[in-house]
Amino acid sequence: MTAAVQNTPGLASRLVNGILSIKPIAKLAKHQARQMMIKRAEKIGVYWTKEVQTLQARNWDNDLASSSNPQVTYPDYYLTSFHAYEKGDLSWDAAFEVEVAAQAVHAGIWPGAGVQGDAKLRSSYHSILKAHIPNQPQDILDLGCSVGMSSFALQEIYPQAQITGLDLSPYFLAVAQYRSQQRQAKINWVHATAESTGLADESFDLVSIFLVCHELPQFATRQIFAEARRLLRPGGYLTIMDMNPQSEIYKKMPPYILTLLKSTEPYLDEYFSLDISQTLIEAGFQTPTITSNTPRHRTVVAQVSTES
Repeated sequence: MTAAVQNTPGLASRLVNGILSIKPIAKLAKHQARQMMIKRAEKIGVYWTKEVQTLQARNWDNDLASSSNPQVTYPDYYLTSFHAYEKGDLSWDAAFEVEVAAQAVHAGIWPGAGVQGDAKLRSSYHSILKAHIPNQPQDILDLGCSVGMSSFALQEIYPQAQITGLDLSPYFLAVAQYRSQQRQAKINWVHATAESTGLADESFDLVSIFLVCHELPQFATRQIFAEARRLLRPGGYLTIMDMNPQSEIYKKMPPYILTLLKSTEPYLDEYFSLDISQTLIEAGFQTPTITSNTPRHRTVVAQVSTES
């Protein structure tokens, strides 16, 4: 399943970009987006403030030290504001709020899903993986694993597999490491760039990228796809779950909501204009399948090309 790609932002999107170029307005939009999310969370029973305070009360010095790779160099595109955090993903605020934010945002995917929306989203992704990947993967890499929610979910459906979670934020990885200790889960956490992981050639059967690509400029996406191709064994799969640019929900989104969304997602235009099928083919994959797994998300499954 493929669709035509719109390579330039529409009029509404360009107007929003103009508004967000005014720094005081951009700052206000970020604040409004954040407050709206917290209110939504508390209303549906996700106790945002309490959960964050519990994490804040813990001493994280040792976790951060053990999760940090001093050899990592952060690319310029990563050193920007994401999700209304001025320091982006390189902050405790971002790391402590990932889980509650996911529950709040994904509660609205399906009517009445509430706090179960996040689990339902992940399940919809995994159902497609099971349908398209005939063999049980033995070695799985979760690229951009954040605080480990996607890694733990993969471990549940592939309990026999060795799971590696890789992220560029040591703060996220510190929380992931803590959560894995709580769960007594054996996952290999790696602090590295997804473009240059330092992992061995052909060492994985499955590379999963869950809600990451919309946070990337196109050049980084291309580099990451090439790296995934290097890491996959013959016949291996790259799977991607992310926002669906073809969704009617985004096409019909009111300008005010679009402004709030784009204020927290600096590379959204680049993601929405990316021809993901062609980009994967250029990276050495076979023509991918693209399946809608929610009203506003899609799952992309690409197998390593057998041609040299």
